[in-house]
Amino acid sequence: MKSASEPQNIPHRHGMNAEEAKRIAAPTLLFIKDKAKAQPTSSQWQRLGQAYNEGDEPADVLVEWMFQHGIKQAKKMFEDVLDHGLDAVPDAPDPLRVFFEYVEKEPEWLDRARVERGVKASYLSGLTGFRVLRDAGLMAGYQAGAINKTLVMTGALEKGAAKRIAETTKWRTDCSAENGLQRFNDGFKKTIRVRMIHALVRRHVASLPQWDAQIWGLPINQVDMQATYLGFSTVFLIGQRLMGTFITQQEAEDVMHLWRYVGWLMGVKDEWLCDSEQASRVALYQNLLSQMPADESSQLLGHALMDEPLARHYPSFRKLRGQWNKAVHLSICRFFVGKKGMQSLGLPSGVLPWYPVMFAPLNFAWCLLNRALPGGRDRLIQQGRRAQWGQLEIMFGQEKPEILNPAHLM
Repeated sequence: MKSASEPQNIPHRHGMNAEEAKRIAAPTLLFIKDKAKAQPTSSQWQRLGQAYNEGDEPADVLVEWMFQHGIKQAKKMFEDVLDHGLDAVPDAPDPLRVFFEYVEKEPEWLDRARVERGVKASYLSGLTGFRVLRDAGLMAGYQAGAINKTLVMTGALEKGAAKRIAETTKWRTDCSAENGLQRFNDGFKKTIRVRMIHALVRRHVASLPQWDAQIWGLPINQVDMQATYLGFSTVFLIGQRLMGTFITQQEAEDVMHLWRYVGWLMGVKDEWLCDSEQASRVALYQNLLSQMPADESSQLLGHALMDEPLARHYPSFRKLRGQWNKAVHLSICRFFVGKKGMQSLGLPSGVLPWYPVMFAPLNFAWCLLNRALPGGRDRLIQQGRRAQWGQLEIMFGQEKPEILNPAHLM
């Protein structure tokens, strides 16, 4: 496997189908104030292409050491330090020590007070937030065919959409919990575990004979990691507003700051992280312009995710509620990706965006009414928190909610 820092040619996927990419990215322009500056310069475009060959050097170096040292012992040391700190392994080898000293040292721009304000703002939308992340983030993101290759090659379809989205939702909820990103709390630890899993997958998939680096670059590269980070932050905020959730500009900026830190912990380089919502919209637009369009993997993953609501663990009326939620999600998808996007994802093209059209005005009125009453914002936050954590019980049922065990990839 080539080093993430080794110079390589720009992969063919970069801007492979410019017209289709422009069509998908065009709605983002509506939310950008300076549309002329949103267009990437030649140097920006070149840099974006180069980043397809860049991984996460701190985590990649750690994983290489783990394989050289011996997986079983290295994994135990990693887990001990993750759970208890470097003091738990006094003789920790340099690669392990350097990695944890790096992630434990907070970036200069981090403001913990803003992170916690971002946590509260993330609860304002309740279940609507989950729906936007699923449909405008994950499902719409399947239109980027090259990103899907890694999912398919790691058996994402065999694992099942229901478990995959439940695990991702649990991780996101842990990151958005109060003080969740403090060093020894679940949000921080699971993000670091996800980062290591990404490095393991990157190493594994890049070594597969069917992986074509000239076309796709490096698996789980900086551009694709940026796309994920923007999905949880920028797309989340745009989608909330379109679904009627009232969010102030300060609340939006705090949510961006929260996910800037999560992105940094996940291994996204500072140059691909954004310090404002406007900057993130420009980054999203340019990222979308660069992505490879939908292919057969988009339809495979899209169709699997379409039926995910049917597998949830509803306490009553399981079939009825499953069909209802499937219809709601399809309607939201239609709202965000349009008729052509539905076809690209292998979803029924005859679906209408009835749910957002009906729900958004009512949701907006509900938000304004609550904010006008004493303590109303706090009530929205508390209601949203209960709704989001309650949804996890429906998604997991009796299963234990956890991120994929790194041992499975070793």
